[in-house]
Amino acid sequence: MTKWRFQAALTLLALVAIAAAQTDPPAKRVRVSSGVANGLRTHNVTPKYPTEAREKGIQGDVLLTATIDEKGKIVDLKVLKGDPILAKASVDAIKQWKYKPYILNGEPVEVETTIKIQFHM
Repeated sequence: MTKWRFQAALTLLALVAIAAAQTDPPAKRVRVSSGVANGLRTHNVTPKYPTEAREKGIQGDVLLTATIDEKGKIVDLKVLKGDPILAKASVDAIKQWKYKPYILNGEPVEVETTIKIQFHM
C-alpha cells in the first residue's frame, strides 16, 4: 500500500507540474489597434496646427506609439515619424488624452497602440 500511495503522489505532482506549465502568465501589456484605442478614448484634445509650420508650408502625418496604463492614462509616448514641429504639437495634445481601461480576462491591462495625427492645409 505504501508503494501505491507513493506512485499516486508522484502522479499527482506530475499532473500539477503539467497544469502549471500550461497556464499562461497574466498579460502585463497587450497591443491593440488604433481603432480599438479610439473606441476607448474618453477625452480628446485636438493638436493645434503650429503657426511656424503653416508659414513654412509644412504638412503631413505624425505617427506615434503610446502606452496607456490600466487606469486609461498615457504613460509613454514616442514619435515614430513626422516633422519635429508637427510632432511637438501632436505630443502636447495627446498627453492630455484619457481612455477607459482596456479589460482582458476581467482585469484592466496596460495597452500599446499607434496614433496617427494628420496636418494638412
